[in-house]
Amino acid sequence: MGWLDELPVGFLILASLLLGLAPFVPEPHIWEKLKMLADGTLVRPIDIFDLLLHGSPWAVLLLKLVRMRQAASH
Repeated sequence: MGWLDELPVGFLILASLLLGLAPFVPEPHIWEKLKMLADGTLVRPIDIFDLLLHGSPWAVLLLKLVRMRQAASH
């Protein structure tokens, strides 16, 4: 996980806000796909790809924050 330690948290926040929320209008893709997932309508491959693409910056940011917290507690 050394690669994760080397990534600046500011870059991950920026990536999460830009790629994770794009397009912003009419609603962020990640929000639309999460609603589809909750409704059980996330079945098309393009929609699943969109969820993975727009959700990956958030997942990496979350991992980075967890890792930073673990390092601080040791």
